Amino acid sequence: MNLGSIFSKIRRFDAYPKTQEDFRIRTYGGAVISIVSGIIMTILFLSELSYYLTTDTDTTLLVDTSRGLKMKINFNITFPRLACSGMSVDAIDVSGEQHLDVEHTIYKRRLDPNGNQMGDDALHVLGSTPTNALMQPLDPKRCESCYGAETAERKCCNTCEDVKDAYRKKGWALRDPATVEQCKREGIDTVEKLKPLPNEGCLVYGHIEVNRVAGNFHFAPGHSSQQSHAHVHDIQGLSLGAIDPTDPLKSVDNFLKSFNMTHNIDQVSFGEPVPGVVNPLDGVSQLDDKGALMCKYYIKIVPTVYQKLNDVVRRACLRRVLARTCAC
Repeated sequence: MNLGSIFSKIRRFDAYPKTQEDFRIRTYGGAVISIVSGIIMTILFLSELSYYLTTDTDTTLLVDTSRGLKMKINFNITFPRLACSGMSVDAIDVSGEQHLDVEHTIYKRRLDPNGNQMGDDALHVLGSTPTNALMQPLDPKRCESCYGAETAERKCCNTCEDVKDAYRKKGWALRDPATVEQCKREGIDTVEKLKPLPNEGCLVYGHIEVNRVAGNFHFAPGHSSQQSHAHVHDIQGLSLGAIDPTDPLKSVDNFLKSFNMTHNIDQVSFGEPVPGVVNPLDGVSQLDDKGALMCKYYIKIVPTVYQKLNDVVRRACLRRVLARTCAC
């Protein structure tokens, strides 16, 4: 068997026999059909390939049996008319746990009237001691005066915050911190240092971790504390300049304008980010044109577990805004 006969047998397997060149007719219509057919086949191939590579999301509703887990609340909110020095962030839940004046996971960025950054971002550590106090070694067994606000439970006030807290529990106002040795030592020796700078704004961003129960977290002017089982904010240092004894109506107007709660919500999310989920509060803005505005956002949270095909698990929370109310 020679090589030519082998090739001849192989040609018999050709399922598409070709006609001779003399019997072929090429037309423009045939060319158009060939081009269109090629394009359609390419599109179908790419679409089927894309569908094959795309993963589907399967949603299953289960009873959450986990206990003791924390939920992370992420936020990025701009207050263009409220200074960082006069703002606190608190979280309270129905279990009784409170996070007052939370600062250890929050950054505050000072903003000028045009929204530009002033200085570096400040990370405030909860319970930190000012630099002036660190430079002065103090007796750990000391017992300093509460300036008349001593009680049976509290005989000593070793820090400026202790003195202010003792005054709050008595229902008194600390008019001039310059007369308190602890405040002078810590650098809070004048009322002016407690007041925010005029026309200064604040960008607050970071996260707090709370129990996965019903509760609230809020941004408010002044430093927060507990007084007679009530949650209060001390705004004395922010409002003293607004009081005019000779004109009560003007004092009220100045007082309201000293707390401008205009805000722009860039982000408020719960848990870790989940692809394809849009946070309903992102991009929400509220203008405070009268002053002393209080806005409440009611949000429904659903614990969610997002698991990829590679077994990477993300714990997030789907949220839905139920209502928003704002009033002076």
